[in-house]
Amino acid sequence: MGELCVRSVLVTGANRGIGLGFVQHFLKMPNPPQWVFAGCRDPKGQRAQELQNLASKHPNLVIIPLEVSDPASIKAAAAKVEELLGGSGLNILINNAAIGEPVFLDKETLETMTQVYTTNTIGPLMLGQAFLPLLKKAAQGSPGSGMSCSKAAIVNISSNGGSITNPAGWQLMHFTSYRCSKAALNMLSKCQSLAYKEHGILCVALHPGWVQTDMGSFDGHTPPLTVDTSVKGMLKVLSSLSEKDTGTFLDWEGKVVPW
Repeated sequence: MGELCVRSVLVTGANRGIGLGFVQHFLKMPNPPQWVFAGCRDPKGQRAQELQNLASKHPNLVIIPLEVSDPASIKAAAAKVEELLGGSGLNILINNAAIGEPVFLDKETLETMTQVYTTNTIGPLMLGQAFLPLLKKAAQGSPGSGMSCSKAAIVNISSNGGSITNPAGWQLMHFTSYRCSKAALNMLSKCQSLAYKEHGILCVALHPGWVQTDMGSFDGHTPPLTVDTSVKGMLKVLSSLSEKDTGTFLDWEGKVVPW
């Protein structure tokens, strides 16, 4: 199993947490990507300060304004990435941006469910559609047969909280809208794997573990995993995936997560 070797990658929700961790690890690779695109809602805002600092030191890091719930923003981001790639394709799209509301079932509303579902499920759907031409181009331009994340892949960051078989952590957190959105994201990943297989694009859903992020830490509970440990594990998993893994739901250690 070798290290991921990609020319270009786009990470959504890249200004903090797991998204920022992915960006940092891609930049530290022995052979870093020529292009690391960091999608961020407010590139000039205070929450993107660390990302801005990284971009000032790494010319291969480009911050892309991107609101994943806005079709116009997605379209503009895809056009910008296509322009910068200059005729080559995009190897990996990592749909990481997500929101969660710790709402009990009887308190859920149309507004919270719609907002969470739009960001966590519809966003990755629209991003997959918008970047499909660039992913296809990367798959076609890569040598050899079969699928891999070094060729072309859509990686949807999911959660075992969306597992219908084993809805982890229910006693700690209900997060009903979040769970529903992630269960739907798992099905989207499966649908993408079926629809995009003919183009040579590997599609997978990944559970990053319970990670120490702003969203992962709540009510005094400290998650067991650091961002660094989670991202290292996920990159190791991504480097090992092949055609047999497309459409699966795996965790940060490569174990199959029950649906």
